[in-house]
Amino acid sequence: MRHLRDFEFIEAVIRAGSIRKAAEDMNITASALNRRINRFEEEFGYEIFERLPRGVRLNPAGELVLHHIRAQRSDFARLQSQVADLSGVRRGHVSIACSQALLPYFLPEQIASYRKDHPGVTFNVNARDRFEAERELSTFSSDIALVFEPHHLVDFEVVMSVDQPIYVLMRADNPLAQQKELRLRDCLAQPHVAPSAQYAVRLLLDAAAKKTNMERLRPIAESESFDFMRHYVLHEHALAFQFPIGLSLSGEHGYIARPLSLRDVPPGSLLLGQLRGRTLPVASARFVMQLSQAMQAYHL
Repeated sequence: MRHLRDFEFIEAVIRAGSIRKAAEDMNITASALNRRINRFEEEFGYEIFERLPRGVRLNPAGELVLHHIRAQRSDFARLQSQVADLSGVRRGHVSIACSQALLPYFLPEQIASYRKDHPGVTFNVNARDRFEAERELSTFSSDIALVFEPHHLVDFEVVMSVDQPIYVLMRADNPLAQQKELRLRDCLAQPHVAPSAQYAVRLLLDAAAKKTNMERLRPIAESESFDFMRHYVLHEHALAFQFPIGLSLSGEHGYIARPLSLRDVPPGSLLLGQLRGRTLPVASARFVMQLSQAMQAYHL
């Protein structure tokens, strides 16, 4: 347990970039903090910081120690969650990195449902693109990720996968609203807004347009906010594109949503995953089970 406090000191120095600044942040003397770091390095048997003229930085051994610190903290949180379950308290914390599409409807519903049975569990929900989500898993900043089309799957253990077709959003008075299924060529002929290049929706649309020699996307506006695009179509006869799990399809919000034909654009894959080889804390593991069951309702 003593080293848990040492880990806090080490992380403070990493964040501050110098022992003096870290000591100020922690309201202790620089000499006391320096002694604590030196004592840890002596017991560890290796230096973990490279001393620079204007501060310190981790050396390769320190990078390994930092990874160990984060793993230890995760294991300790899992232990606390297990003990709490034994006592019937059922406390815990779940950290999620997710695509924007999950924020308006899916995750609020799932978290509220989970907390009805486990009111002691708290959540941290962060909107992350697929690159950031995988990085957060590898640094233990998030327990689980729920993202579209991760860039690589080296350390990403897929728990559940569902396909999501792209839907086209428009005002109810748009002529395309009368069709049950839309062709990509017809959509690109109208003014449209589109997500930035790093998002799976845009990647699928660009690839489909290029493959079939269609007119490429020429958005009148690009955005990293699907909320912006969803609302923009209410103010102009323009189209927007999004996965249905992030939409209300009842029409009560003023827009109409119609699926793009799978003949033109393949569906995207929504993946629920965690860091490969990691044993999740009890609360996170149980929430993963709930999400897996809920996602099955979104299968094509």
